[in-house]
Amino acid sequence: MKKFIALMMALAMVLSLVACAGAPATTEPAAEPKNEGPAAAEPSAVEPVAEPEANLTATQQIIREAEGMSLEELAKKAIEESNGATFYGVGNSSRGKSALPLFIEYLQSIDPNYTMEFDWQQPKNNKIFDQLTADSLKDVGTYAMTLIQDGNQIESKMVKTGILDTFVPLDWANANGTTADAYEGYLPLQTLNKVFMFNNTGAKTYKNCWDFVAEGEHGLYMDIDSEIVGKNFLYMLTQDTYAAYLKAAYDKLDADKQAYFKPVIDEMANDAADLGLGADGAYALAWIKLWVESYNAQTDDGPICNTLVDKSATDQFGLLVYSKLRSVEESDSVSKNNITVAAYQDDYTGIGGYGYCHYLFVTDNSPLPWTACAFIAYMTCTADGFSAWGKDMGGYSANPEVAAATEEKYGHSKGGYDENGVNVFDCKNDRGFDWWKSQGELVIEDPAYCASVAFTVGSWIEMLTKYTAG
Repeated sequence: MKKFIALMMALAMVLSLVACAGAPATTEPAAEPKNEGPAAAEPSAVEPVAEPEANLTATQQIIREAEGMSLEELAKKAIEESNGATFYGVGNSSRGKSALPLFIEYLQSIDPNYTMEFDWQQPKNNKIFDQLTADSLKDVGTYAMTLIQDGNQIESKMVKTGILDTFVPLDWANANGTTADAYEGYLPLQTLNKVFMFNNTGAKTYKNCWDFVAEGEHGLYMDIDSEIVGKNFLYMLTQDTYAAYLKAAYDKLDADKQAYFKPVIDEMANDAADLGLGADGAYALAWIKLWVESYNAQTDDGPICNTLVDKSATDQFGLLVYSKLRSVEESDSVSKNNITVAAYQDDYTGIGGYGYCHYLFVTDNSPLPWTACAFIAYMTCTADGFSAWGKDMGGYSANPEVAAATEEKYGHSKGGYDENGVNVFDCKNDRGFDWWKSQGELVIEDPAYCASVAFTVGSWIEMLTKYTAG
């Protein structure tokens, strides 16, 4: 194993040098993010470098101009550019299809004669990267913009290759106390969280994140090879902050439980050193190893939720998108009260789940760059534009003003209360992004970090033997 890891590290260094040589001159790895917006404070992939206008592509020049305009000014540019045209978008979320008609209505409030057709595509099986890559080969592309997830692949396949460009709306930057020039990273529409939940109809409880990888446990989880952001979660556990969370949670276990995990942690010490991880890296690798070798792979979060809320799922747990609880219909055997969100327990210790972003980009060969910028500004700077996502708990706007307006409109913090003010479904009372980030110890995706360890830690994960149910 040590020789394999050493080889992987050497190859990673070579590939890193090659990537640096071939990367566009417009970006470099980011330092600590300067913005403090709810969801925008975490992901930080690249930092723009000042450069002459002559080195910018035509779309990048438009973006630079657009970053100095208000939403209304952008809207007028969009009307001029796309009146009577068809707008093509592509994304990991189907909600883009719901947001576009609202955007058109907004433009029509400025010019009643404005019309625009639209087509929104949602590729399955991680094919969005292939579609965008193929479209980038055209002089003028089909897709005007994209809403996309998986920071690791975004950085390596989309940004460093010059396929996608980041646009930071003026109103969004102002709300986050920054500027387009100062902001470091990609533009997040929202942070989504996946949280640990368990069926509470039995006597078993989960009070510590290490309980999820204890002997005999098999959590329900989307397979890391079918939903790649799940692998990013594992990458992030090796980052110093989150490895320290795991170490602190281990320290609070009783002696018997510590004795079970300690041999695995000790076994991981050499691998952690070979992979260049920090002081608590062995705890991260131990948790990852135990998780990968025990979780019960599922195809989607919806079925996981449907399983856990049934009273027949006694003593089962899962790691799944929080918002899936919205679709649970009460019956004799099914109830949202049959599950507990682990981190909401007063005496819970350790990571409560992980968060990843939906990012917004303009394609570098966009056929409608002004309209793309206006649509992005509309989604990130207005509660109506964000409403396609904001109606669900567990999705947090990266604009603090929009986040506050969304909470005022939908009341997710009291989502489990009925019209009489009775707390009927406590699991639906969303604590909010700030709570999840601090008290809930949410592990939040950082594209730059994921990309930096994808080859080394990623290769190590590939050597683990996954659990096979039955």
